[in-house]
Amino acid sequence: MNKPVYDNSGILFVNEQKEQPNHADFKGNATINGEAYFMDAWKRRGEKGTFLSFSFKKKTGKYNKEPAGAPKFDDDDFPF
Repeated sequence: MNKPVYDNSGILFVNEQKEQPNHADFKGNATINGEAYFMDAWKRRGEKGTFLSFSFKKKTGKYNKEPAGAPKFDDDDFPF
């Protein structure tokens, strides 16, 4: 059963495969403005205490599913 995807939301899990200190402590997915993103988070310590720092990377390319609404091209679309 597919769970609903809510816009501008995400989910993180503890990164059990963390191999290097600079690798994300948490990894997950987010949907922002209807587009899919990878979401990473690092647990940090600052002057005001512990906090999380986030990074988002759009899911596109050879190894990732194209986001919904991505344009599709045929060979006939190009004049050369």
